[in-house]
Amino acid sequence: MTPLSLLANLERPSRVAVIGASGGIGGAVTELLAGEGFEAVHALARRRLGNAAVGVRSDVIDIEHEPSIAAAAEGLQNGAPLRLVLVATGLLHATDHQPEKTYRSLDPGLLARSFRVNAIGPALVAKHMLPLLPKSGKSIFAVISARVGSIEDNRLGGWYGYRASKAALNQFMRTLAVEVRRQKPDSICVALHPGTVDTALSQPFQSGVESGKLFTPAYSAERLLNVLDGLTAADSGGFFAWDGQRIPF
Repeated sequence: MTPLSLLANLERPSRVAVIGASGGIGGAVTELLAGEGFEAVHALARRRLGNAAVGVRSDVIDIEHEPSIAAAAEGLQNGAPLRLVLVATGLLHATDHQPEKTYRSLDPGLLARSFRVNAIGPALVAKHMLPLLPKSGKSIFAVISARVGSIEDNRLGGWYGYRASKAALNQFMRTLAVEVRRQKPDSICVALHPGTVDTALSQPFQSGVESGKLFTPAYSAERLLNVLDGLTAADSGGFFAWDGQRIPF
């Protein structure tokens, strides 16, 4: 048997779920975990994956629609213990939506969409999927956040909706950790910063990235999984970068 290299500290047999598996980071995580000895890697996205690897079970989820989240959670009920749920979704821009450079650009509809995708959706995933994590043994509920969601680290301004919604996501995770610790003392709830990754989300803003600081999805995914593997219950409620450094809220 090939030695496990990723998430070796999660008990087997077990399953993992990736929300946003059609995106750059989510897809890379799904691909990496497919060969790591899990009973199943549940790959959830708005559309089923076209060419899922062996061991990957593709299904649909719409994090802006709670009944879809509830249905996806129902589909995860049976099998080996679910040891990891990773939410790798996010919204920074769209065809009709660019990050705000000034408060003069604030739009209530666009702000609401940012919060639905970046904060409320992941929180509702937690509502429906945290109950599926086992009561004992290491388990992880993790979300992809962003360093720009750090209030203390905000020195450049701008990007109001993205910053604020990611800050809200971080607060959701901190609060979830407090509650879940009482029920599942070995569990970990954390927010993660993946670095600047070469995906559609960052593509319009890559020109100012320092040399060597633009990561491939595969590199970022592997680093994030290594961070998760090294965390313990004492780290629950934290905000961690791709290199394992703790980020202030």
